[in-house]
Amino acid sequence: MPVVFRLCRLALAASLVLSGAALRADPLPFTQDWREQSFPRLSANTYGALGNRLDILSDQAVSVLYTALPESRWSARAASWRWAVDQSVPPTDLRRKGGDDRNISIYFVFMDEASARRAGPNPRLRSLLGNRNAKMLVYVWGGDHRRGEVLDSPYLEARGKSLILRGAGTGSHAEAVDLAADYARIFGGAPQALVGIAVSADSDDTETAIRAWISDMVIR
Repeated sequence: MPVVFRLCRLALAASLVLSGAALRADPLPFTQDWREQSFPRLSANTYGALGNRLDILSDQAVSVLYTALPESRWSARAASWRWAVDQSVPPTDLRRKGGDDRNISIYFVFMDEASARRAGPNPRLRSLLGNRNAKMLVYVWGGDHRRGEVLDSPYLEARGKSLILRGAGTGSHAEAVDLAADYARIFGGAPQALVGIAVSADSDDTETAIRAWISDMVIR
């Protein structure tokens, strides 16, 4: 199923002052640079993009929307965004493959700079998911888990961990995450280059539906 994009010319900006220097922190726009990864024999989600907002509709479906980041953004070490869920999947065990529906997952993909350059400027998500040099922090709204829990991913093995921000349910929230601190706590050491970001919704196992959105995503 193709990604449905509604583009606009809105240009939003924010300012961040760090160590006395003014740094620009623009919201990451949802444009046609974001590509969808679907899965064989499974229905795909529908994504609608309008500037810095992404609408997500998932009806017994699953897919991932991904964008590679330019080298100028590889040094980002924190992120913030707003998200809302109007219709939720039920609580699930996110450690169980094949029964781990969730409303929204946001993947932050890291890789050493040498491997990132070998992968090229716009690698496919499937190649990154299978790359032994990639590591992923996956922030999740969903599951039958407490806020702050860190779970093994049934798909990424040691290369990825799920960090629970919200359990299954509806609502609207603003989030801010310290990528550097979470990376050090989970993988050890300083984070490598932030080479990409992905968004997914998953409702196929429980045969339910999701209505949700993400907006104002800023990485800095």
